[in-house]
Amino acid sequence: MNVMFTARHFTASQSLQDFAEEQVQKLTKFYDGIKDCDIIAEPHEDPENPQKVEIKLNVPGKLLAATESAESYEAAIHKSVDILSRQLRKYKEKQQSH
Repeated sequence: MNVMFTARHFTASQSLQDFAEEQVQKLTKFYDGIKDCDIIAEPHEDPENPQKVEIKLNVPGKLLAATESAESYEAAIHKSVDILSRQLRKYKEKQQSH
């Protein structure tokens, strides 16, 4: 899987980038046909959840996406990965039923 990390309006630390890539690599255990993954992290205007992360997965015939805001980028990444794991399970079930 090709992973692309983008930090908008701030400079992301290497540890944040590594954490994000490590988390999305876990999605391959739900579906191993993921082609590309785009991770976009940016500040958010909400004072309670100032960090926003959007993760897009390119799978055959579909684009899966999750956008989450949280107190930290790590928490937002974790929430997004949880959402995408559910989407991937559903996608895989539909693929197997056809």
